Amino acid sequence: MHLKNSYLSEVYSIAKQKDPNKPEFLQSVLEMLTALEPVIEKHPGLCKKGVLERLIEPERFVQFRVAWVDRNGDVQVNRGYRIQFNSALGPYKGGLRFHRTVTPSVIKFLGFEQTFKNSLTGLPLGGAKGGSDFDPHGKTETEVMLFCQSFMSELFRHIGASTDVPAGDIGVGNREIGFLFGQYCRLRNISEGAMTGKGIFAGGSLLRTEATGYGLCYMAEETLQQLCGQSLAGKTLVISGSGNVAVYAIKKAQEFGARVVAASDSDGYIFDEEGIDLELLRQIKETERARISEYAVRKPSAVYTEGSEGIWSIPCHVAMPCATQNEITLEAAEMLVRNGVTALFEGSNMSCTLNAVRYLQQEGITYVPAKAANAGGVAVSGLEMSQNAGHSSWSYEKVDRILKTIMKNIFAQSYEMSAQYGSPGNLLMGANVAGFVKVSNAMRWQGVV
Repeated sequence: MHLKNSYLSEVYSIAKQKDPNKPEFLQSVLEMLTALEPVIEKHPGLCKKGVLERLIEPERFVQFRVAWVDRNGDVQVNRGYRIQFNSALGPYKGGLRFHRTVTPSVIKFLGFEQTFKNSLTGLPLGGAKGGSDFDPHGKTETEVMLFCQSFMSELFRHIGASTDVPAGDIGVGNREIGFLFGQYCRLRNISEGAMTGKGIFAGGSLLRTEATGYGLCYMAEETLQQLCGQSLAGKTLVISGSGNVAVYAIKKAQEFGARVVAASDSDGYIFDEEGIDLELLRQIKETERARISEYAVRKPSAVYTEGSEGIWSIPCHVAMPCATQNEITLEAAEMLVRNGVTALFEGSNMSCTLNAVRYLQQEGITYVPAKAANAGGVAVSGLEMSQNAGHSSWSYEKVDRILKTIMKNIFAQSYEMSAQYGSPGNLLMGANVAGFVKVSNAMRWQGVV
C-alpha cells in the first residue's frame, strides 16, 4: 500500500521513526491511514489538534517482570505488558494474550486495532491490550496459577472497573481469568467488574465464551445477505484455529447450515470431508487439552497434515482465519482464490498481510477485516460490564439478541462509510473510517490531552 496524501505519509513516517522495529504495529497503522485517504481529502479538519499524531501514540505502555516458580522449584522470568492506547470513548478495554509470540510490536498493534474495534461496537469503550510471552501449553495447573498471580501482582495497579477492564485472548481462557481475577480481588480487597470473561457464577455473562465466534458468523451472514443475496447455508467453510473463536464459529456456522471441513492448531491441520465433528474437537481441545492430530486418530474420515499453513489449500467457498495475525499470506490468498473462495472474514486480529488484502480485493473477494468481523467478543465483554455495574444477570437470549444487533450495526456503519467515500462494499475502508471518525470526534471534543 502506498500513501498518496502527503500529510498521511508524514504521519506514517513519524510512526516508522518512533517504532522502526515494530512491523505488526506499522502494518496496522498503514492499513488505517490508507483507508483514511478519501476522508482526509474531503474533511481535512478531522486532523486538527494533532488527532492522528496522538492517535498513533498510546496513552500508556507498561512493561513489567513476571517471576514465578515452576514444578521443579526453579525460578522462571517472563515479560508482562499492558498498553492503554486510547480512552477517548471510555475506560480502556482489551484482552490479555499469553503466548510465546507476544512482543511489544504485537501488543501495540493489538491495542491500536482494539481502539477502532471498540468504537465500532457503539459501546463506550476505549482501546487496550496486554499479555506476556508466557505459554500456558504444557504447564501444570499450579504453574499457570502461580504465573497468573505474579502477573496480576503488577497489573492490578493499572486496572479497575472504571479504568481498564482486561479480558481473555489467546492462551487466556476461563481458567486463567479465574486465577487473575482472584488475585486482583485479594490485592485490592474489593470484588468489582475489573475483568470480563469471568465464570457465570462469579459475575460473568452468558454467551461470553461463544461471542467472538458467533459474532463472526452473524457478520458473515449479514454481509453475504446484503452484498451477495446469499447465505452461509450450503457453503463449504475452512476455519483455522481450534480455540474459542474457531470452535464457536464452527458451531454457529453449522447451525446456519454450512459445512465446515477443516480446523488447525500450531502443529498442523485436519481435513474432514464429512464435516468437523464439533463435540469430538471440543473434547480433544477443551477437555483434554491435546493436539489436533488426535482428531484424525479417532475420526476415520479425517486426515491430519503437519504444518498449519497448508489449510488454505483446501477448496472452500468461505474462509474464516481464526488463529493468529498474518496467517493469510499472498501465497495463501492466491491458493484460496484458485480453489473457489468467494468471501473471507477475519476471526483473528489482522489475519491477512497487506499484500494478501490487496490481492483479495483485486479479485473481487468479499472481505471483512477483524475490527468489524470479530468485534463480538468485546461487544459481549461490554455487556458483561453493564451487568456487573447494575448487579444484574441477563438471559442468554437477551445477550444473543443484542450481539446480533451490534454485528448488524457494524456492517451498516461500515457499508455506509464505504458508500459515502466512493467505494460501496469496500468494508475494509468502511470499517476503518467508521471506527476512526467516532474516536476522532471524541478526541477533538476533549481538546489536547
